[in-house]
Amino acid sequence: MATQKTLGESLREHGVTRRGFLKFCAATASMMALPPTMTSAIAAALDKARRPSVIWLSFQECTGCTESLTRSHSPTVENLILDIISLDYHHTLQAASGDAAEEARLAAMKENWGSYLVVVDGSLPGPGSNMGYSTIAGHSNLDILKETVEGAAAVVAVGTCAAFGGLPRAYPNPTGAVAVQDIITNKPIINVSGCPPIPTVITGVLAQYLTFGTLPEMDDYKRPLAFFGQSIHDRCYRRPFYDKGLFAETFDDEGAKAGWCLYRLGCKGPSTYNACATMRWNAGTSWPVESGHPCLGCSEPDFWDAGGFYQALSVPTANATHTLAVAGVAGAVVGGVAAAVAKKQQRHAVADREPVTIEQLEQRL
Repeated sequence: MATQKTLGESLREHGVTRRGFLKFCAATASMMALPPTMTSAIAAALDKARRPSVIWLSFQECTGCTESLTRSHSPTVENLILDIISLDYHHTLQAASGDAAEEARLAAMKENWGSYLVVVDGSLPGPGSNMGYSTIAGHSNLDILKETVEGAAAVVAVGTCAAFGGLPRAYPNPTGAVAVQDIITNKPIINVSGCPPIPTVITGVLAQYLTFGTLPEMDDYKRPLAFFGQSIHDRCYRRPFYDKGLFAETFDDEGAKAGWCLYRLGCKGPSTYNACATMRWNAGTSWPVESGHPCLGCSEPDFWDAGGFYQALSVPTANATHTLAVAGVAGAVVGGVAAAVAKKQQRHAVADREPVTIEQLEQRL
């Protein structure tokens, strides 16, 4: 259950050094797009903060969102669970099961009424659906969500299934799946979409709540602007090739080998908002476009029904008409010289991007 100790007291009991704590605060400031000068203010706020109770509900999902959380590197999931929050209920991670697990959820609600956070991954069968499609301990997802949210301070919908319905909601939607925000309308909701969501975005939202006691500024889809304020396209290191009209036409042509833009192979980066290009995955190692695969647009609503993954966007964005026309001419004349130039540009593009790794964040101290 949630302790009455402050976060600072809890950290010191666990042997976390002052330097290690400040490193975490610097990483938190960076994740929230705050200037490094805010590090001391965050440290002061977190030091006095009390560990909030978090109840994590999993409904119609594949456990990919929890898998993503356990790959978090800043802070680590161990920090998150043991030192920062009191994760009082989580189907996948908790040791308890059956009646003991459900009693733990109810006890956490009673003890922290009005102040706990509810994290949800997965969509749920809607009010007009057969509730038997997804149940826990004999209770429908809908009933459990409503019961648990009643005393919550806010709800964090993690993953595209919880935020927008995701794959379960795709046509023909046999379970009548709906998103959390379709059901809950009387509590603050923040959507951390993605399939799966970026782990550091999940922990960043929780860290912001710990620091300021508020939820971050959000876009029209209730996503935190610090992470979803720019498109994949705007942050992509392949963007210079798009602007020059240099596009891979197949996954194994010379353009693909040279790292050209994947727009014509179906990349949805121009219409997708997320921080994949800067936060990246697996401790900042890589992300899909860097690995040679187009962005699928997984953090946007209805992305499963939005057309073929490998079909180019039907409506070119911004200067695409011009650049595609240029590409048509350029493709006929550039040949090997352009490929060589592109390879050089790719090296420069990779070198010039601004990755966010824990090592670089630590150097800012």
